[in-house]
Amino acid sequence: MEDKKKLLIIEEDEKKRKHLARFLSGMAINIEEASSFSEASIQLLSANNYSLALITLIPSESEKISLLRSIKAFNPRLGIVMLATIDKPKFAISLLEQGIIDQVSSPDNLAAIFSAVKNEFNKRELIRENEFHLRKLRRLKSEQQKNIKRASDLEEIYDTTLENLMAALDIRDVETFGHSRSVAKYSQILARILDIRDKKSLDNIRKGALLHDVGKIAIPDSILKKPGSLSPQEWEKIKLHPSLGFGLIKEIKLVKEVGNIILYHHERYDGTGYPKCLKAENIPIEARIFALADALDAITSYRPYRKERDFKTAKKEIQDNSGTQFDPKVVEAFCSMSLDKWEKIRFETTKLLPSFEHMIHHI
Repeated sequence: MEDKKKLLIIEEDEKKRKHLARFLSGMAINIEEASSFSEASIQLLSANNYSLALITLIPSESEKISLLRSIKAFNPRLGIVMLATIDKPKFAISLLEQGIIDQVSSPDNLAAIFSAVKNEFNKRELIRENEFHLRKLRRLKSEQQKNIKRASDLEEIYDTTLENLMAALDIRDVETFGHSRSVAKYSQILARILDIRDKKSLDNIRKGALLHDVGKIAIPDSILKKPGSLSPQEWEKIKLHPSLGFGLIKEIKLVKEVGNIILYHHERYDGTGYPKCLKAENIPIEARIFALADALDAITSYRPYRKERDFKTAKKEIQDNSGTQFDPKVVEAFCSMSLDKWEKIRFETTKLLPSFEHMIHHI
């Protein structure tokens, strides 16, 4: 760091030069001397590790001024303090405006010279610190952009994996093929109607909806695919899937909205649901939203034991269960949008899904 604080005193008068060197020696800087400008210019143009130069200049020394301009171009960080009697201020101002010199001081005013030298070193130090922080900022910005790209890539992989997982689960559960994608879209629309606008929250609701039945992975096929009615014991096992699903993925730093939908999507507004028998506002809002979306898709979807019903029938059934199965506010949000729009959402969500028979053919 010492070579960054190197001062070159350029003065033909040895007595003045030595006097200046002694006076400035208490500043904890490296001081070198040059008895002629030609000697100094060789030093300044062969090494750019000087921080500051003190030089006497007069207007008639045009060659010196031209050479100083070259020295500045070679080492832009070099500070130059001109020692001159200020009887012709326009000359000094012109050199300052051109950036050839940085400070002007009377050669007889030691206090002014000390101040000019100190200020130039402080300025150079601040410039170096600023450059250091700018480099650090650029590096951090570059790293941030890489991290954003990496996070985006991971998010895309996560989403693809999530959708593939739920598609596989939907195929396993013959009755609910395509169900997760539909209820995810319904849930997001209902959330927006209920003035949930935060993009992250909406995306978490989507993810929770896609993952809501992940616990069924732990339910045996003998129960999940049983053609007839379930026994009370089998039904109790089915009712474990919210807790099983929550347990399966809680170790991956599960966000609140996702976990709430997985764990509480079978709670009922009147408190008769499972697994916690939560009631009304004690049920997280995202789970209350999902409960209606889940029912809407179930009513309007085909099941082996019954045909799908239309959206008008679904609306009546949802309204009939307002305050018991469903949150009245969520029912009101659902009813605020026309059935044509709900049907369009279903069509747009499921039109890209291949037929179930096509999927079976390729398994």
